[in-house]
Amino acid sequence: MRSDDQQHASMWTTLSPEETVPADHPLRPIRKMVNDVLATMSPDFSKLYSKRGRPSIAPEKLLRSILLQAFFSIRSETLLLEQLRYNMLFRWFVGLGMDDAIWDVSTFSKNRERFLRGEISDKFFAAVVEIARENNLASDDHFTVDGTLLQAWASHKSFKPKNDDDNPPSSGRNPDVDFTGTTRKNDTHESTTDADARLYRKSRNTASVLGYLAHALMENRNGLIVGIRTTRATGTAEREAAIELIRGVGGARRITLGADKGYDAAAFVEELRAMNVTPHIARNLSRRSAIDERTTRHAGYEASQRKRKRVEEIFGWAKATANLRQVHYRGLRLVSETVRWTSIAFNLVRLRNLGVA
Repeated sequence: MRSDDQQHASMWTTLSPEETVPADHPLRPIRKMVNDVLATMSPDFSKLYSKRGRPSIAPEKLLRSILLQAFFSIRSETLLLEQLRYNMLFRWFVGLGMDDAIWDVSTFSKNRERFLRGEISDKFFAAVVEIARENNLASDDHFTVDGTLLQAWASHKSFKPKNDDDNPPSSGRNPDVDFTGTTRKNDTHESTTDADARLYRKSRNTASVLGYLAHALMENRNGLIVGIRTTRATGTAEREAAIELIRGVGGARRITLGADKGYDAAAFVEELRAMNVTPHIARNLSRRSAIDERTTRHAGYEASQRKRKRVEEIFGWAKATANLRQVHYRGLRLVSETVRWTSIAFNLVRLRNLGVA
């Protein structure tokens, strides 16, 4: 018998978000790892909050919400909070009940700023990397480094001379601008929208954009991120960040570092060797390469050249899934924070796929 198309409203329900999520849902092992990390960080959270006043958003719920943005390509906090109003999967992952009220956007943003002061993302990232090492999933000897360009949340029109007080303001909200015949450089120009963004061109075949550089240090066993940095976009930033990243994992033992031919510079290679790091860098044959047969004759060099290409999977996931192709925050501080949480999300997904629960 055909049923009537009617929507029945119940006076109450005993259904909880937990019951709406299948037992084999792929977010379940990720949530378990996240909860284990959060439990160890409770003392760090306590230092950030006053013992008096009204209770704020629970930091554990806030951090789970930030991870959801990367997992599900949510481009803004406004859209995230909108999803939390009706998405039972999101409510379950964050730890909200059916009747719990959703926070205001300004309250969410203000509490998120609190974590910048406590370096919470650094500690969370280190704890996730430690999970990989405890499960023998991360190499301690073989690494790859690479950088990628992130487009800033600023337009070319905002890139103006630093001493532009003498010019009259443009008429209209979005005036036409002609850059023909003008020379614009980071030394003389600055974005009025995002002062930390820099005009940068990745190669001769690409256009210049205002952006930042994100640098990832990947271990070669399973392609996990073990180091992450975000810098202003300059011509030497990639090699400088690589030295900083590899210094954080190096020690008395000899390790290897793979990289593309953009890192084939004599000064960089010499500095790596001084740090007891074997440079498994692709040779730049368009000029005199700093990598010779002392390195290339070994089988390990060829293995590193194959493995290093996996670092592109990290940047591809970050840009395609986590909406990091163009950052939605302004300033190096906030952009760095976003990149770090995206790296945490990538590692959690990777660990889940490797069977960690």
